[in-house]
Amino acid sequence: MHGNVGVELGRRVAAAVQDALDLRITAEQAAVRPSKQAGADYQSGIALALAGTLGRDPRELAREVAARLDTTGPVGSAQVSGPGFVNLVLAPGWLADRAGALLGEERLGAAPVAEPRRIAIDYSSPNVAKEMHVGHLRSSVLGDAIARLLRFAGHEVVAHNHIGDWGTPFGMLIEHLADEGRTGAGDELSIGDLNGFYQEARKKFDAELDFANRARRRVVLLQGGHQETLALWRRLVEQSARHFEQVYDLLGVGLTAADVYGESFYNPFLADLVRQLSAKRLVKVSAGAICAFPEGFTNRDGDPQAVIVRKRGGGYGYAATDLATARYWIEERGATDLLYVVGSPQAQHFALVFAVLREAGWLTGDLHAEHIGFGSILGEDGRTVRSRAGGAVKLVDLLVEAIDRAAGIAARSELTDDQKASVARAVGIGAVKYADLSNDRRRDYVFDWDRMLAMDGNTAVYLQYANCRARAVLRRAGGEPAAGTPVLLTDPRERDLLLRILRFPAACTAATEGYAPHKLCTHLYDTARAFSAFYAGCPILTADTPELRASRLVLATLAARVLTLGLSLLGIEAPERM
Repeated sequence: MHGNVGVELGRRVAAAVQDALDLRITAEQAAVRPSKQAGADYQSGIALALAGTLGRDPRELAREVAARLDTTGPVGSAQVSGPGFVNLVLAPGWLADRAGALLGEERLGAAPVAEPRRIAIDYSSPNVAKEMHVGHLRSSVLGDAIARLLRFAGHEVVAHNHIGDWGTPFGMLIEHLADEGRTGAGDELSIGDLNGFYQEARKKFDAELDFANRARRRVVLLQGGHQETLALWRRLVEQSARHFEQVYDLLGVGLTAADVYGESFYNPFLADLVRQLSAKRLVKVSAGAICAFPEGFTNRDGDPQAVIVRKRGGGYGYAATDLATARYWIEERGATDLLYVVGSPQAQHFALVFAVLREAGWLTGDLHAEHIGFGSILGEDGRTVRSRAGGAVKLVDLLVEAIDRAAGIAARSELTDDQKASVARAVGIGAVKYADLSNDRRRDYVFDWDRMLAMDGNTAVYLQYANCRARAVLRRAGGEPAAGTPVLLTDPRERDLLLRILRFPAACTAATEGYAPHKLCTHLYDTARAFSAFYAGCPILTADTPELRASRLVLATLAARVLTLGLSLLGIEAPERM
């Protein structure tokens, strides 16, 4: 038996329920979970779940299930505890054999899914002509980790970066560039220049009617394919793209220029979208705009909620672009799943878009769309984190500061200067990403430098340091032991560490299926803690016998592999020396 131990135990409990009670349940319904009770490795609450339905004493049901449980292979024993739990203890011989075999498994027991899907995932989505700021961190980091987890699970994952590169803001910016005489090919613009230009253009747009009208006409020229306007627009996009790639490279996020699908990409599809919705009688004119009114949604006044597809002036709203985006990825790219890693305040927007897609017959059957929402990053005052000047914190500045702060940790080691710089980057960037990923994405969290760079507690630094300890032991031992090396479990700390290692597949599954990287973070932290207890209490290189030494090297190897692979699935490096 390989892979997820909990799933196999669930199957056995389900079979025992069938034998004892003549009831069919699934492995998932068997409710097998890791046990926190001393003397038990796993626990099933199935008897408690069935007692009310059957009108029987849960302890009596638990005893009947335990008596019919197959106790060969992984199961050593089954006992009843508490109000009616079935406690399961894994067989020592099976544990030892499984550990030795795991050395030869690159995926550490995590099997790919039987039926992979084609998943289009939208994340990061910055705006052209604006520097990326701390508000882009969560979508970028969460989206990248979720994409990595899905690929590891065996799915085909296509990332698309839905950048804001179209509409009124570009009319404003291009017209302001023209006013300032910055339209020549030799007029290079940095992303910092563009930030300032955008702010100036916005002020003029709000204050000067003539400029606002010219900016709107410029949008019409852009949408109509005016060559000079398009050339200026491309310069803005290209400069911003270079900035985005710089940030993604520093952050260790896998998005590239090939993943960019801006709003402009979908612009040619919008007119047909309106025609199709009109033909399906799903839109009507409301206050001059063409709107859809999906069933089941009302506004604050109790009236049907409008989804603006085309504005009164002829322009298209965000909903139209998102509808066209979904239709493109389903019909043209064959996606079975559409995932959107976007802040939680957009929940209703996506619910409305998905409803229109279903009513139009574009999101049907086995096709799935989901908004993966997330909370905000807060400062110590409990408000959205801001710079000292009160503006948005630039993402590059934050990442550079993380590396600078982490340099203090790297400076303590006996590494070369280049190695120290590499470690500082891995530790600093890892700290920022892990602080985000280790929190339930649905909740806000407080950005705290001291906490995220702490050498103890649930931090990336703690995990990276535990891995380095294990790697150092293996270097001193002359390398990793061979697959099949016998494992001896002579100390409770050895057994606890091995149990954590064997639960890695289950942690990956939970994190992937729930789009919840924090579940993998929790498992990695538990594994690192178990390794630290093992490292402190069980001599490895100076073990009493050569056999015990080899056995403990197996556990150190597996712990390091779990931490390294797990961190890589989060997009975090695991240095071998710190």
